[in-house]
Amino acid sequence: MLLPRTKRPPPDWLTKWTYAHRGLHNNDVPENSLLAARLAIEAGHGIECDIQRSADDHPMVFHDWEFGRLTNGKGSIASRRAAEIQQLQFVDSDENPATLLQLLDLIGGQVPLLVEIKSKPRYDIARSCAIVANALRDYSGDHAVMSFDPRVARWFRKHSPAMLAGLVMREYDHGYTQQAWRRYLALWIARPDFLAYHIHALPNPMVAKLRKRGLPILTWTVNSRALRHRAERFADTLIAEGEGIE
Repeated sequence: MLLPRTKRPPPDWLTKWTYAHRGLHNNDVPENSLLAARLAIEAGHGIECDIQRSADDHPMVFHDWEFGRLTNGKGSIASRRAAEIQQLQFVDSDENPATLLQLLDLIGGQVPLLVEIKSKPRYDIARSCAIVANALRDYSGDHAVMSFDPRVARWFRKHSPAMLAGLVMREYDHGYTQQAWRRYLALWIARPDFLAYHIHALPNPMVAKLRKRGLPILTWTVNSRALRHRAERFADTLIAEGEGIE
């Protein structure tokens, strides 16, 4: 039995763009940096970004839970205040981590934005949802939130029902949805407006049925020409980087 989906029709803009994964980054341009966002805008791409919560509850545009891989800092992002985080530098770059408000100010509605809210077990995801909702409250550009955590879409459905909210899924390694029963449970909890599915798990009978019913299917991370061809066949649009983005 196929699971129910939201009855809200998807907006046209959602599937008309290719989204630069963490901005248009490369070896010289840090992921999730304002420079990566600026380059994506110049190239005519939408932007996908990650959000972590600082110690003083600011939404920071950053992927990892720890600073070490990406910056000259150490420790966890949750242990530092936003002002301290903004003083750090990305490795081999003059760029600094930004807040979501800074990113929104840069984009200014020029391209759509997908905001992935990071989560993990025993994490207070409601706090992250609330600060992201507050940051997006007065933003008029096209945007949506999404997460591997199905509680994110549920939170927005209850507390900010106008917000477009999606569910991110994978089928192996780690995450919330390795087993089929977890995928169906996540869909029941989230009732998402769209699905962002791992490219290596496509084609997929469940996804194909949901797409046929009208649920928009995005796919990530498309980082080669071969994967781009697969994505164009089995999904509605791409979250891409490297050779997967044109």
